[in-house]
Amino acid sequence: MKHTYRTALLVLAAMILWPFYVISANSPSESLQDIARPVIEDGMAQKVEAFSDPDTWIRHDLWVETEFDSDGDGRPDRMHVSVTRPPQTEEGLRLPVVYESSPYYAGGGSLERQYFWDVRQELYAEPNPREAFDPVVRNIERPVISNSQIETWVPYGYIVVHSSAPGTGYSQGCPTMGALEEALAPKAVIDWLNGNAKGYTTPDGDEEVEAYWTTGKVGMTGTSYNGTLAVAAATTGVEGLEAIIPVAPNTSYYHYYRADGLIVHPYGYLGEDMDFFFDYIHSNPERREYCNRTWRDTEIMENIDRVTGNYNDFWDERDLLNRIENLEAAVLMAHAFNDWNVMPSHSYRVTEALKEMDVPLQIYHHQGGHGGPPPFEMMNKWFTRYLFGEENNVEDDPVAWIVRERDDRLEPTPYDDFPNPEALPVEFFPTRGAPGYGGLTLERKPNQGVERFTDNFSFSGSALAQAEYTDHRLLYLTPELEEDLHLSGVARVNVRLAIDKPAANLSVWLVSLPWNEGRNTRITDNIITRGWADPQNRNNIRESEPLPPGTFYRVGFDMEPTDQVIPAGQKIGLMIFSSDKDFTLHPDPGTELTIDLNSTSISLPVVGGKEGVQLLSR
Repeated sequence: MKHTYRTALLVLAAMILWPFYVISANSPSESLQDIARPVIEDGMAQKVEAFSDPDTWIRHDLWVETEFDSDGDGRPDRMHVSVTRPPQTEEGLRLPVVYESSPYYAGGGSLERQYFWDVRQELYAEPNPREAFDPVVRNIERPVISNSQIETWVPYGYIVVHSSAPGTGYSQGCPTMGALEEALAPKAVIDWLNGNAKGYTTPDGDEEVEAYWTTGKVGMTGTSYNGTLAVAAATTGVEGLEAIIPVAPNTSYYHYYRADGLIVHPYGYLGEDMDFFFDYIHSNPERREYCNRTWRDTEIMENIDRVTGNYNDFWDERDLLNRIENLEAAVLMAHAFNDWNVMPSHSYRVTEALKEMDVPLQIYHHQGGHGGPPPFEMMNKWFTRYLFGEENNVEDDPVAWIVRERDDRLEPTPYDDFPNPEALPVEFFPTRGAPGYGGLTLERKPNQGVERFTDNFSFSGSALAQAEYTDHRLLYLTPELEEDLHLSGVARVNVRLAIDKPAANLSVWLVSLPWNEGRNTRITDNIITRGWADPQNRNNIRESEPLPPGTFYRVGFDMEPTDQVIPAGQKIGLMIFSSDKDFTLHPDPGTELTIDLNSTSISLPVVGGKEGVQLLSR
């Protein structure tokens, strides 16, 4: 039996197709001309008073059947979906959809430090067991899954749809933490919106629900995990997903929890790993025992490898770049350059791949921390173009929009691209000076020899950068900048080092000095970018090769992408140290690392190339 929420007997009427919406041929209205409709001016949807009264919005929920069975009960999992739409959609008006999916809508687990992995351990040693918190208690009231996006988009002529990710809220299944099921779940919802999948009034019944009130054109958005699901859905190539606006999406779980073979943790969550994240979002109690046993205790725990940090097929399956060739939706990507939770390389690697494809692309970057969507006008113009079909020429706008250091986050500066097309790699070379400051020069100086430092996790990176004299890091500074220096892109560091033990953390920061900790300190004042690597993975992130003590090896790796203008009067510093207190494991202090300065360098992406570097003479 099909249940369509009809309020009147269907009356046949002519289908009227407008550039940006459809009046249904099954409308019960006697006067189609009286129905409010979307308004588009200056290439953007405008707020319509008739769509703006929350008391008139129609809100209902349902379950959409997927093509997978992650909870092993022999039936396809069904995702819990909620809909908020203007009342005119019950009179025959069909509108596009803004859709957000999330694992967070029903709440999460404990973030108390005792439930994270204990990072106080030796490298390449078996970790201490992690204590699990009590199961998450589902906190959600039907039919409303979430109120996000609704007040933003419904008044502009969109329907807003939400769905809970597998194993969360009232969605069936298990959290699979980045596996294909997480992409197929929102795909099923989009298929349902286009008549290509079935929706039901209950999680187990057979009374069907049709999405008769939509044009089938869908745009997805969301921040962090929610943005991840937007990218994941797009990589299925699902019909009807016309545009996505992901904000700070995690596009690879390996890059979220590891860095070039090294075990790292997202900033602020030291000790978090995928098993903890599974417990944190797993809020549907049905089939919990099966989900925990099958996915957390077997699939996850047998593959995340907190001993070596190596890449493997488990991580490879959870890399959205491997399915990016299927993506056809227009992408407006948003990320912050100082996001040390989901780092900017997550979006950078995707946008670089999309540049090789015939996909509309815009990039928005700001200088803050985690999250932060583009200005509403940018999003409005994007969705108006691809969901309403309005030819507003947004595809001819500049590709990159970057908020400069002193500007408001909602006032980005347009650029032809990111990285800046005028940026060229410029190599800098260290000169000796430990345990104080060494130099960082544009010309390699011979006979610099080696310098040593001793690992000690108890000193934070910021403390080491500010120390005038310490045995726990090496710091190499340029002369003062005579003019502003614009960096845009990815810095790459190459180090030749020896270690007195078989393993060590390797951390590198690029900093701007003098360090600023005044009242008006900005997030861009001190740290330009960071990077980490495991020297044992110097040749391959899939294989660890122990380091015979005292033997020199070359380690090269990329740092996080950035676009930053370093002001005149500052010095740029290359800081090399071992354990990063806020990100890596904390082995016993005392490991000694020796750096061969003659074979160590850093390549910086300088706008204007070498001519863009103006340094004061010493």
